[in-house]
Amino acid sequence: MNTSNLKTIRDMIRWAISSFNESGLYYGHGTENAADEAFTLVLHSLHLPHDINPSFFEARITDEEREKLQKLIVQRITDRVPVPYLIHEAWFAQLPFYVDERVLIPRSPIAELIEQEFQPWIQLEKIEKILDLCTGSGCIAIACAKTFPYSQVDASDISAEALTVAKMNTLRHNVESQVHLYESDLFAALTDKKYDIIVSNPPYVDAEDMASLPKEYAHEPTLALAAGHDGLDFAIQILLKAPKFLTPHGILIVEVGNSEQALTEKFPQIPFTWLEFQRGGGGVFLLTAKQVNDLQPLLKSDA
Repeated sequence: MNTSNLKTIRDMIRWAISSFNESGLYYGHGTENAADEAFTLVLHSLHLPHDINPSFFEARITDEEREKLQKLIVQRITDRVPVPYLIHEAWFAQLPFYVDERVLIPRSPIAELIEQEFQPWIQLEKIEKILDLCTGSGCIAIACAKTFPYSQVDASDISAEALTVAKMNTLRHNVESQVHLYESDLFAALTDKKYDIIVSNPPYVDAEDMASLPKEYAHEPTLALAAGHDGLDFAIQILLKAPKFLTPHGILIVEVGNSEQALTEKFPQIPFTWLEFQRGGGGVFLLTAKQVNDLQPLLKSDA
């Protein structure tokens, strides 16, 4: 493929957009269209900010830069690798995070909730301990630590590889003394702990959706996606075990994505509060500690 006639940043972005559109890529890992995908890939690879002055688009690129960009653009198309894995960066709650194929690419609408300090669901002065269950890259835990600088945040994950990435991100954001990482199957390693907020983005993709996911998702760890036949394997376990770990004024927030319907159909009596987000997204419920305690007989009878 001869790209020698592509001289400027604008040329590379235009070529990337055209190539992405022609290839029918799937966008769901931080961008929604070919243009945003191309801007992110090209500008980050050239170590340029996203809010660059438009006049810089006419700047000429070097042969080395052209070769690097061509390789990445072709890799995005041929191997269907999501852009955050190609550039090893994703943004969450207005913070950058290192990512690779050991962790999911951050994209949860919970970011918006953290930015709003979980209002109106909590009293700020009572937030001392927070748990991020199934932390992956550590993005939720670290965003919580930045939002609640006087709190202590525990972050657990069953994957030692994911925790290696999370550790990198705690160091990157200078919160290693505030965010404590645990290798744990859900709550297993967190004995005798109580939290004011438990927030989790666990695996929630059901078997039918797993079988039909776009190729881009094949690069993400299956361990962090698949959640059994109905997508509820982990959500139900969290609901069952959370009472032991919540303070009396605590709240539980769990993302179940497209498995929202399956959860409400399975437990129509449970008064889930389904949160709404201005920037889109859904499938996130909230329950108070009292509600989680009160629904235990129902959950245990079904388990």
